Amino acid sequence: MTTQHTVVMVTTSYPRFPGDLTGTFLEPIAHGVANRGHRVHVVAPWHPDIQRPAREGNVHFHFYQYAPSDALNVFGYASALKADTSMRLSAYAVTPFALYAGLKETRRVIQTHRATMVHAHWVIPNGFIASLASRSLPLVVSLHGSDVYVAEKYSFASVAARRTFARTQWVTACSEDLRSRALRLGASNLQSEVIPYGVDIDRFQPNSDARLQLRSTHSLTTDHCIVLCVGRLVRKKGFEYLIDAVASLAKQQPTIRLVVAGDGDLGRELRERADQRNIADRIIWLGAITQQEVADWLAVADIVAVPSVRDSAGNVDGLPNVVLEALASATPVITTTAGGIGSVAIDHETALVVPEQDANALAEAIETLRTDRSLRVTIGRTAREYVRTHNSWTHLAERFESVYEKAVQKMVPS
Repeated sequence: MTTQHTVVMVTTSYPRFPGDLTGTFLEPIAHGVANRGHRVHVVAPWHPDIQRPAREGNVHFHFYQYAPSDALNVFGYASALKADTSMRLSAYAVTPFALYAGLKETRRVIQTHRATMVHAHWVIPNGFIASLASRSLPLVVSLHGSDVYVAEKYSFASVAARRTFARTQWVTACSEDLRSRALRLGASNLQSEVIPYGVDIDRFQPNSDARLQLRSTHSLTTDHCIVLCVGRLVRKKGFEYLIDAVASLAKQQPTIRLVVAGDGDLGRELRERADQRNIADRIIWLGAITQQEVADWLAVADIVAVPSVRDSAGNVDGLPNVVLEALASATPVITTTAGGIGSVAIDHETALVVPEQDANALAEAIETLRTDRSLRVTIGRTAREYVRTHNSWTHLAERFESVYEKAVQKMVPS
């Protein structure tokens, strides 16, 4: 019989309000575990945009404050890294205060609510915080990408990661690439496994109503071929190569339109790139949008491009949510195998796979899908069935529950 746990989840990102795209996978993980009968307490930094009650069902929230002004709230919520390549100076400044506040709040929640399990998301910084706070409790650490990158890049973070892994009973990673990199930082091969992200196939699905409405709103006819990309405007997303690919097709294919959903440090640079290539009028910049708007645009798009790369600083996506969401939407995907994408993107089955940093290959793949409706439909249907079978959040919640039991067993003296 499965033990019912009081789980303290320590994180630096969580959707701050319904529809927020920050840390979207944390919400279904927390609620998925809670729906299996466990009591979940989420400990996270406070942020001025947070609109969460103290409790949602069996998920309780505890937000700790650490900064004297809103401008210094850069600990978490995808704010600490500039273009996802280097830490901001402000992040260095507030980190000691945030670590102290996070440790203090985590200890308080553990003691007050008599926790039986601690689950940290991102080994740096939350795994380190949790390893100090959990004491005699079993500790699970889930890796999501930027944490391992930070540990590889900065010596102080590497030391913290190694100490955390030495104290951890079980490690999960969203991709095999991430798990293998964690092993080099001290994680145990025998006490780690890959648990990919899931997707809500009810929210992300073909939607003809959204398709008609959004096309009309943005003056897009049925003749336009819409190529959609979604994500923060940072180096590892590889959006500059997509802009170049669209530019190479624009003269011969005047109906192609690129829709960019997201914001970030490279926004101005990418717009200037589009201007220089004379395709500014072919691009719709949506800025940051909600989860529901992402779902609607995925249904509208003819093609979803996810040209992820391992950037020059060494950072790479774990497994971008938009890949799974596009697959679930039955919208054909063009992507690379960067990070963990290759675990779900199977060339000519669930997606078209191209080399990283290759604008010509991207352009060829776009043209292949644009001109072959049958291929678009076949790939879309296969992709949706794949994620329905392999990436259900309900199934993944069961796997996290199993991990908790493994962690407990590792605490028992042999």
